[in-house]
Amino acid sequence: MPSSPIDTHTHVISGDDARYPRAPIGGHQSDWSKERPVSVERMIAAMDAAGVAKSVLVQASTCYGHDNSYVADAVAAHPSRFTGVCSIDVLAPDACDVLRSWLGKGFTGLRLFTTGSTMPGQQLGWLDDPKSFPVWELASERGIPICLQMTAKAIPQVVTLATRFPKVCVLLDHFARPSLEDGPPYAAAGSLWELAKFQNVYLKATPHTFAAARQGKATPDSFFRRAVDVFGARRIAWGSNFPAAAGTLAELLALAQEAFAAHTAEEREWIFTRTALTLYPSLTTTSSRA
Repeated sequence: MPSSPIDTHTHVISGDDARYPRAPIGGHQSDWSKERPVSVERMIAAMDAAGVAKSVLVQASTCYGHDNSYVADAVAAHPSRFTGVCSIDVLAPDACDVLRSWLGKGFTGLRLFTTGSTMPGQQLGWLDDPKSFPVWELASERGIPICLQMTAKAIPQVVTLATRFPKVCVLLDHFARPSLEDGPPYAAAGSLWELAKFQNVYLKATPHTFAAARQGKATPDSFFRRAVDVFGARRIAWGSNFPAAAGTLAELLALAQEAFAAHTAEEREWIFTRTALTLYPSLTTTSSRA
């Protein structure tokens, strides 16, 4: 039997603003975190309804900035269901100390945020700033992956970082948002395909990716077939982006399963479960219920 899905990209928002005050990156809170917040308790209920065994809680930077307290408390309360990905200021003089502190609270990944709903455009200059290299070195030593919230414009920086830190798994949120409208063989996404030679670069398939794969001449069957052929299923992981992406978790899972329906059972096993366990091995040590 196939394993239960593991979601590599979810967000939780507390209803207790006093205990967990808003401090959004970019200066104003994202609409989704105001309009459809999901607490950790509701996240567990959504996971149970969808049949999702475990989830990676990704810091909601557009709500809490670099204060990862709510995710830390959620992971501590439900270690058999969650692991966490934190966010920090990697250019701060004490960045390594701050990261060590969050890792000590159960986080097993880091996310760097260059663009998003509260940050129009893209802030690229700092991504491969040498001041950030000590954090990357620490990630290499600790064996934690680094997620990048970015667009394809930042791929040159990814090349620099993936080359300099070959032991760090670099996970590109939303496939780095490539242009897919030209359709097969997706020449406009050429810079993405070039990253396949870096064995430490991984891709996260999310609702944004599934929507992009239906634009212009693109189709999910042709795009994801090419992605798996180029990168391999072992370097692609599903992430729902729930609740930032609209819909129930069950609906978002069904959308993903439809996009990969033409793939082999083994490929789907990697995309929906085993790649997540490769990136976040702490999830293998706990049961699926708590």
